[in-house]
Amino acid sequence: MSRAGFWFLAVGGAAALTHMLVFAAVEHAIWPELANALGFAVAFCVSFAGHRLLSFQDAGTSVRQSLGRFAVTALLGFGSNELVFVGLLRGLHWPSLLALFVAMLVAAAQTYLLSRYWAFRR
Repeated sequence: MSRAGFWFLAVGGAAALTHMLVFAAVEHAIWPELANALGFAVAFCVSFAGHRLLSFQDAGTSVRQSLGRFAVTALLGFGSNELVFVGLLRGLHWPSLLALFVAMLVAAAQTYLLSRYWAFRR
């Protein structure tokens, strides 16, 4: 595994854990869809900082350019996440944490490709 691949997985894991912890902390008080959005917002900060400093430290883009591109990338990933999450939660009646976990896996693959080949293009 490449160094960038290792850091992508480590940072992604930290961001995913952050997302799930925030979700679990607030899901009892608000709609699950909003808890998912809040978890995403907090995890976005962890993800951008980690990917910029570790996964894609040799990025050929400025921090500002990477942040803008990564925001678009992350929002597209969150859109996929939310669609899968709602489908599993409301449509198939899966438990919320399991639905969130699967939705995050789908979004992670999409986010990696967009991050690697666009947001932090080398």
